[in-house]
Parts: sequence; structure tokens; C-alpha cells
Amino acid sequence: MAKPNYSYEKRQRELAKKRKKEEKRRKKAADQGEVDQTTAPEGNETG
Repeated sequence: MAKPNYSYEKRQRELAKKRKKEEKRRKKAADQGEVDQTTAPEGNETG
């Protein structure tokens, strides 16, 4: 029987934490961005 690869499992847990933290950061930035967009003046587009 093969022995478990604990370092692989640990790495996967770390990556999952990192992914979750990044997702949370992006969501927080998006929430703040929505507030900024609603208060931003119209006509920012060029064209």
C-alpha cells in the first residue's frame, strides 16, 4: 500500500486558503468599486 503524501495535501490546503483569501479580497474590492462607480461622474467613456 502506498504511503500518503502529506506534503501534497498540505500544499493543496495552502492553495485553497490562498484562493479563498484572494476571492474574498476581490469581492471586497468589487463591493467598494460598486460604491465608487455609483458616485463617479457620468461621461467617463471615450468615443
